[in-house]
Amino acid sequence: MALKCGIVGLPNVGKSTLFNALTSAKALAANYPFATKEPNLGIITVPDERLDKLAEIVVPQKVQPTTVEILDIAGLIKGASKGEGLGNQFLANIREVDAIVHVVRCFDNDNVIHVDNSVDPVRDKEIIDMELILKDIETVEKRVDKLKKNAKAGEKSAVKLMEQGQAILAHLEAEKPARTIVLDEDGLELMNEMMLLTSKPILYACNVDENSVISGNAHTTRFMECVKGEKAEVIFICAGLEADIAELDTKEDRDLFLEEMGLTEPGVNRLILACYKLLRLITYFTAGEKEVRAWTIERGTLAPGAAGVIHTDFEKGFIRAEVIKYNDFVELGSEAAAKGAGKMGIEGKTYEVIDGDIMHFLFNV
Repeated sequence: MALKCGIVGLPNVGKSTLFNALTSAKALAANYPFATKEPNLGIITVPDERLDKLAEIVVPQKVQPTTVEILDIAGLIKGASKGEGLGNQFLANIREVDAIVHVVRCFDNDNVIHVDNSVDPVRDKEIIDMELILKDIETVEKRVDKLKKNAKAGEKSAVKLMEQGQAILAHLEAEKPARTIVLDEDGLELMNEMMLLTSKPILYACNVDENSVISGNAHTTRFMECVKGEKAEVIFICAGLEADIAELDTKEDRDLFLEEMGLTEPGVNRLILACYKLLRLITYFTAGEKEVRAWTIERGTLAPGAAGVIHTDFEKGFIRAEVIKYNDFVELGSEAAAKGAGKMGIEGKTYEVIDGDIMHFLFNV
């Protein structure tokens, strides 16, 4: 399944620098607002040591990791909901993504201009929140007006939906993002249909200085207190440091650099995996001589649905799945050995795929 995350934030908070580190692309990272005038799209691989280990054991002709699309979106300013700056473009781009990576500046540097002339991640967050909420209010108002007309015309289903819409509107008018409202199934369906900007899952990436990557600083302390009530992921990352790591040619050089900085892995790895967690995604594998491959599915997906990610015919004609747990495969060293040891399960249509499963599907077209 294609996963797309959008990097958002005020101008000059480190969005494009982080994007470059993620994709090794060369988006313009300039010291002035609107450096990114068109959205930059990059495709990055999802780091997974399990895939590397399977490839080491199987020695396939090809190794195919799963990927994430990253969209670097133009910086937003106050008034974006009314079209100020590059607001209309920003809001249109953000509708395309599955999750939002909101970069907030949590470092002091007099040489990097801030659009509001001071560093305050809480204020910056509130600016973007408000612009997105205002645009969502506009969207919901239009839908509620239409539902009111339908209700007056005697459409029974419109009455309940109108009430749900009014509840969503009241929540937004209280300056709360749509993702925090509790709705029944009909309400959730209505909200999804409206494609509200503030309903999207969000990851806050606190862009810090090199010395604050592990423990944070005064700015991140304030920010963490601000978002503690939200259902959101938060990570600390130094975009400049990540850009330096991305420029190193070999894994050995990168590992040595990380060790010198007191880190165990690049921050971009943590960011990608945090996006996975946010979207309730897991990975299963297929492993054969021709290819060892990682596949992305939502947590809770049943075996036929997982097969459908490979090809729709696999799902339509699903018969059964042969499943080996990752740890068993690694311990025993091959599919044949796992089967011989009774570690290959034969699963039907009701089997819920577990993260790390190694699967082979039988189907009939």
